[in-house]
Amino acid sequence: MADILLNEVNPDLVPKRRLPNGDEMPAIGLGTFGNDSVDAQTIADAVYDAAMSGYRHFDCAAVYGNEKEIGCALQKVMAAGIKREDLWITSKLWNDKHKDSDVVPAFRQSLDDLQLDYLDLYLIHWPFPNFHPPHCDVTSRSKDAMPYIHDDYMRIWRHLERLVRIGLVRHIGTSNMTIPKLQLLLRDAEIKPAVNEMELHPHFQQPELFKFVTDNGIIPIAYSPVGSPARPERDRTPEDTVDIEDPVIIEIASKYNIHPATLAVKWSQQRGSVPIPFSVKRRNYLANLQSVISEPLTAEEMSRIAAIDKNCRLIKGQVFLWKDGQEWIDLWDLNGEITK
Repeated sequence: MADILLNEVNPDLVPKRRLPNGDEMPAIGLGTFGNDSVDAQTIADAVYDAAMSGYRHFDCAAVYGNEKEIGCALQKVMAAGIKREDLWITSKLWNDKHKDSDVVPAFRQSLDDLQLDYLDLYLIHWPFPNFHPPHCDVTSRSKDAMPYIHDDYMRIWRHLERLVRIGLVRHIGTSNMTIPKLQLLLRDAEIKPAVNEMELHPHFQQPELFKFVTDNGIIPIAYSPVGSPARPERDRTPEDTVDIEDPVIIEIASKYNIHPATLAVKWSQQRGSVPIPFSVKRRNYLANLQSVISEPLTAEEMSRIAAIDKNCRLIKGQVFLWKDGQEWIDLWDLNGEITK
């Protein structure tokens, strides 16, 4: 691609997604999961510079191991004149904090680490209590791993609902959920999930889940929107495809004079999801932000990208399996029923 000058973006120009209570979420965010390859301070520095460059949405999580550093960066952002109410800050409950006695303390730890009085969004990171140590390989398993148990999930959800009612978090949501699990949650929740964070990129478009989520007024947040080229080794398998090497992606990106990865972000936002690509390189995260305020893709281009879906899940989640001899597909309820 040609070398083009990348300028800061007026955040008022960035598209928004409206939630049922009228709040607006910026329709692109900066992901902060990079702890397998990037140190916490480098990520925090990127958060600060991204905010100064026009970003207002930051997707965080306790398990990323960098919320303390990001909290310091957010204090600098607000000291520079950006109001707290203009930021959208997300965090997530990690899998080892699913016990009744752990949920609220874990939330408060993230709130303290991020140095905030409230969060805009809090998610249950995975629907299982199964977790893994940092930098583990694909064979890692929790010794007490178990399948999805809806009653247990609802106990966590009730804690999150109370956090909403007392004003510590404005919205709650899900992550890595499936249609049958979401059906049960929608049936039983007093406060409905505002979002579902899910893997979405041109080679893994999840049309059925995407439609279910949007039909139910849930905003899809797209993680790995460019195909996660820097994902951990445990998440790589020989059959994985590479979105940004797809000829259709390359051809359309060339037309707009942008990198194929940036095109994937642009497509994701225009499709109706909220992409949260991770990068600590200023050129990359500025290009992604600029892409969502520039000339939209044509209907024909959107259709061409829709046609390259390969159903290629990259974050398969093997480390969250709960018994010997299972395949990763057991995590994703592909037959329409929750795997027991």
